[in-house]
Amino acid sequence: MPNVLFTQSCTRSCPYCFAKKHIDGSVPSDIISWENLIYLADFFLISGHKRFQILGGEPTLHPELNDMITYLLERGFGINVFTNGIMSDKKLNEAARIFKDIPNDKLSFTLNINEPKSTPQSLSEAESVKRFLSHFGYRTTPGFNIYKLDFDLTFIFQLINEYGLSRTIRLGLAHPIAGKKNKFIQIKDIKRIIDRLFTFIPVMDRLRIKPGLDCGFPLCQFDDEQLGWIYRNTGGHYDFGCAPVIDIGPDMTIWPCFPLSDFHKKSIFDFNNINEIVDFYESIHRKVRIETGGIYEECDHCDYREEGICKGGCLAHNLNNFLDEHPIRMKEMYQYDSNG
Repeated sequence: MPNVLFTQSCTRSCPYCFAKKHIDGSVPSDIISWENLIYLADFFLISGHKRFQILGGEPTLHPELNDMITYLLERGFGINVFTNGIMSDKKLNEAARIFKDIPNDKLSFTLNINEPKSTPQSLSEAESVKRFLSHFGYRTTPGFNIYKLDFDLTFIFQLINEYGLSRTIRLGLAHPIAGKKNKFIQIKDIKRIIDRLFTFIPVMDRLRIKPGLDCGFPLCQFDDEQLGWIYRNTGGHYDFGCAPVIDIGPDMTIWPCFPLSDFHKKSIFDFNNINEIVDFYESIHRKVRIETGGIYEECDHCDYREEGICKGGCLAHNLNNFLDEHPIRMKEMYQYDSNG
């Protein structure tokens, strides 16, 4: 499902941030316009997509966010807003008033939260998040990006119980941004991350909290007991994949995902619908996968990868390994420029 960036500015500077390159180069005026929003709404509907995923930066920094959400709701879209919950009291109170009667399946939030000890917030930021949750906790899913080996989920359990958040936690691995510097989980440490995650399972079972694993978790790093728990708690539908998500910037540029934000960047005006965009990036993904394999040597002979059950880990890890070599491989692997 495509993500639409309403702004590339942010109120935080997370060390693992996938969008850091965009945020660092953004200006206050770098926000989506009404003209572009209306074009995207038409483009989505023509493509048969009835849901808007709103990202940033921090989308609540857009001065007309509430009006734009109202417009999208009136056009029949379901909306999910990715936010850190840090917003002005005026905008928060306005949103609470406008959207109080909107069904949860029409408007929801994913709250990107950091562990207080390792990525501390100021007192004012922490209070702002609490105010956000007091209004919207019942329609919010917690999201947590893992970028350290000794991460702790206990604080999320407390937020879920205190504010009535969704009992599914969106868990993401911090991946490398090809050609940039950000904190991410090294390939050799993914198994340790998974084992650390499973130390919280007894509490998650007791509190009826389920995992929502984001992309990039390789199937081979889970043992049979761990896989059994994952499948039981995801209804057997979890996909160990890595595929184009499609991010759309305020200026209507598009790219396959944030870790590959400079990889074959294009303009949305080059395409007639979302399916054409997905097909374009999936074709490139397939070519690169043939050239580079998976993130482990064992991926070359893996039945799960041959059958498409697992894609072999995050593509950004693969490409990151070839950035400094002489360009002897297929040209698709080296197209890292702002013009595609």
